[in-house]
Amino acid sequence: MRCKKEEFIEGAVFHIYNHSTAESNLFNDKNDYLYFLKKFQKNIIENLCEVYSYCLMPNHFHFCLKQNSDIPLYKIFNKSSTSYAMYFNRKYNRKGRLFAGKLQHKQLHSDNYLISLCRYIHNNPVKAGLVKKIVDWKYSNYLEYINKRNGKLYSQELIKMYPDIFEDYENSLNKYEKLLNEKEFNELLFEE
Repeated sequence: MRCKKEEFIEGAVFHIYNHSTAESNLFNDKNDYLYFLKKFQKNIIENLCEVYSYCLMPNHFHFCLKQNSDIPLYKIFNKSSTSYAMYFNRKYNRKGRLFAGKLQHKQLHSDNYLISLCRYIHNNPVKAGLVKKIVDWKYSNYLEYINKRNGKLYSQELIKMYPDIFEDYENSLNKYEKLLNEKEFNELLFEE
């Protein structure tokens, strides 16, 4: 469900995601992933926000972010996405739209949804069969949560708010994987 522009207010938290056209790849190699992240990081520094979780997948991306200014988060993504699409089309000698449609975004209204969404985002590469262990996927901020990397697209705010969950995030995600097939969990994540 898309948010209304007036919902993008300081302090609001959003799930932001988008897919490629025709399920083609958005990212073909390491340099593509890094280019997107660098553009996004530059725009984040200019327009303050908290990056709770993100994951770049070959044909889509997910971000969970908190808006910390009056500049709407969708504007940050529009700027980053446009720049990335121009880079991608130039690099691969292609024309046309790269993204399937407009940026998708959903405002989060509960702590349970926020925690579940972070777990969902970080577990995405395992669920898609790209890696067997989450720690093997480099294009998310999961490694920051488990202190294996010191990246800049990561906020410690969730660890401070929910230390019982995020201080031992590896075990938390193991429990999460067991819940993936439970109806109650899927309803919480997708039908709020």
